[in-house]
Amino acid sequence: MSSEPARIDIREMSPLALAFVGDAVLELLVRGRLVATTRLQPGRLHSKATHYVSARAQFRELAALEPLLTEAETAVLRRGKNASKAMVAKHATAQEYRASTGLECLLGWLYLRGEQERIRQLFEVLWQAGGQEI
Repeated sequence: MSSEPARIDIREMSPLALAFVGDAVLELLVRGRLVATTRLQPGRLHSKATHYVSARAQFRELAALEPLLTEAETAVLRRGKNASKAMVAKHATAQEYRASTGLECLLGWLYLRGEQERIRQLFEVLWQAGGQEI
Protein backbone atom coordinates (compact mmCIF):
# COMPACT_ATOMS: atom_id res chain seq x y z
CA MET A 1 0.00 0.00 0.00
CA SER A 2 1.38 3.40 -0.99
CA SER A 3 1.65 6.09 1.69
CA GLU A 4 1.62 8.87 -0.92
CA PRO A 5 -1.82 10.39 -1.64
CA ALA A 6 -3.25 10.01 -5.14
CA ARG A 7 -2.47 12.95 -7.40
CA ILE A 8 -5.20 14.81 -9.23
CA ASP A 9 -4.82 14.90 -13.00
CA ILE A 10 -4.03 18.47 -14.07
CA ARG A 11 -6.76 18.25 -16.74
CA GLU A 12 -9.32 17.72 -13.99
CA MET A 13 -8.19 20.62 -11.82
CA SER A 14 -10.42 23.61 -11.38
CA PRO A 15 -9.26 26.70 -13.28
CA LEU A 16 -9.48 28.57 -9.97
CA ALA A 17 -7.13 26.04 -8.36
CA LEU A 18 -4.69 26.57 -11.23
CA ALA A 19 -5.07 30.35 -10.80
CA PHE A 20 -4.33 29.95 -7.07
CA VAL A 21 -0.97 28.42 -7.97
CA GLY A 22 -0.37 30.86 -10.86
CA ASP A 23 -0.93 33.86 -8.58
CA ALA A 24 1.91 32.64 -6.36
CA VAL A 25 4.14 31.92 -9.36
CA LEU A 26 3.67 35.44 -10.74
CA GLU A 27 4.13 37.06 -7.35
CA LEU A 28 7.38 35.18 -6.76
CA LEU A 29 8.75 36.00 -10.22
CA VAL A 30 7.95 39.69 -9.84
CA ARG A 31 9.32 39.91 -6.31
CA GLY A 32 12.48 38.05 -7.31
CA ARG A 33 13.05 40.36 -10.28
CA LEU A 34 12.47 43.51 -8.24
CA VAL A 35 14.82 42.44 -5.46
CA ALA A 36 17.48 41.43 -7.99
CA THR A 37 17.28 44.67 -9.98
CA THR A 38 16.47 47.43 -7.48
CA ARG A 39 17.52 48.62 -4.05
CA LEU A 40 14.05 49.62 -2.93
CA GLN A 41 12.77 49.35 0.63
CA PRO A 42 10.04 46.75 1.32
CA GLY A 43 7.12 49.22 1.20
CA ARG A 44 8.30 50.59 -2.12
CA LEU A 45 8.94 47.06 -3.41
CA HIS A 46 5.31 46.21 -2.72
CA SER A 47 4.14 49.31 -4.57
CA LYS A 48 6.29 48.46 -7.60
CA ALA A 49 5.13 44.83 -7.53
CA THR A 50 1.50 45.89 -7.83
CA HIS A 51 2.36 47.47 -11.19
CA TYR A 52 2.81 43.88 -12.42
CA VAL A 53 0.43 41.76 -10.35
CA SER A 54 -2.75 43.82 -10.07
CA ALA A 55 -5.74 42.75 -12.15
CA ARG A 56 -5.43 45.89 -14.26
CA ALA A 57 -1.72 45.25 -14.91
CA GLN A 58 -2.32 41.60 -15.75
CA PHE A 59 -5.04 42.61 -18.22
CA ARG A 60 -2.53 44.87 -20.00
CA GLU A 61 0.23 42.27 -19.86
CA LEU A 62 -2.05 39.59 -21.24
CA ALA A 63 -2.61 41.66 -24.38
CA ALA A 64 1.13 41.37 -25.06
CA LEU A 65 1.20 37.64 -24.27
CA GLU A 66 -1.84 36.36 -26.14
CA PRO A 67 -0.33 36.46 -29.65
CA LEU A 68 2.54 34.26 -28.40
CA LEU A 69 0.43 31.51 -26.86
CA THR A 70 0.06 28.03 -28.26
CA GLU A 71 -3.37 26.54 -28.93
CA ALA A 72 -3.23 24.55 -25.68
CA GLU A 73 -2.16 27.62 -23.68
CA THR A 74 -4.98 29.66 -25.22
CA ALA A 75 -7.47 26.97 -24.20
CA VAL A 76 -6.22 27.05 -20.59
CA LEU A 77 -6.33 30.85 -20.60
CA ARG A 78 -9.94 30.73 -21.84
CA ARG A 79 -10.88 28.26 -19.08
CA GLY A 80 -9.45 30.64 -16.50
CA LYS A 81 -11.22 33.65 -17.96
CA ASN A 82 -14.52 31.81 -17.92
CA ALA A 83 -14.17 30.54 -14.35
CA SER A 84 -16.91 31.97 -12.19
CA LYS A 85 -15.88 34.33 -9.43
CA ALA A 86 -18.03 35.45 -6.53
CA MET A 87 -16.40 38.86 -6.26
CA VAL A 88 -14.57 41.36 -8.42
CA ALA A 89 -11.61 43.33 -7.09
CA LYS A 90 -12.57 46.87 -6.14
CA HIS A 91 -9.88 48.39 -8.35
CA ALA A 92 -10.61 46.39 -11.50
CA THR A 93 -13.39 45.90 -13.99
CA ALA A 94 -15.00 42.49 -14.44
CA GLN A 95 -13.15 42.14 -17.77
CA GLU A 96 -9.79 42.94 -16.13
CA TYR A 97 -10.48 40.53 -13.30
CA ARG A 98 -11.45 37.68 -15.64
CA ALA A 99 -8.32 38.29 -17.73
CA SER A 100 -6.10 38.25 -14.66
CA THR A 101 -7.68 34.99 -13.50
CA GLY A 102 -7.00 33.57 -16.97
CA LEU A 103 -3.35 34.63 -16.85
CA GLU A 104 -2.90 33.17 -13.37
CA CYS A 105 -4.61 29.95 -14.50
CA LEU A 106 -2.18 29.69 -17.42
CA LEU A 107 0.85 30.26 -15.19
CA GLY A 108 -0.40 27.70 -12.67
CA TRP A 109 -0.99 25.15 -15.44
CA LEU A 110 2.49 25.70 -16.86
CA TYR A 111 4.06 25.46 -13.41
CA LEU A 112 2.29 22.23 -12.50
CA ARG A 113 3.35 20.75 -15.86
CA GLY A 114 6.97 21.63 -15.01
CA GLU A 115 7.32 24.08 -17.90
CA GLN A 116 9.69 26.50 -16.16
CA GLU A 117 11.39 27.62 -19.37
CA ARG A 118 8.06 28.55 -20.96
CA ILE A 119 7.10 30.45 -17.82
CA ARG A 120 10.41 32.36 -18.05
CA GLN A 121 9.77 33.19 -21.72
CA LEU A 122 6.28 34.51 -21.02
CA PHE A 123 7.46 36.33 -17.91
CA GLU A 124 10.01 38.31 -19.93
CA VAL A 125 7.22 39.54 -22.22
CA LEU A 126 4.98 40.22 -19.23
CA TRP A 127 7.76 42.15 -17.47
CA GLN A 128 8.32 44.37 -20.50
CA ALA A 129 4.59 45.01 -20.90
CA GLY A 130 4.18 45.78 -17.19
CA GLY A 131 7.21 48.04 -17.11
CA GLN A 132 5.72 50.37 -19.69
CA GLU A 133 3.47 51.86 -17.01
CA ILE A 134 6.16 52.35 -14.35
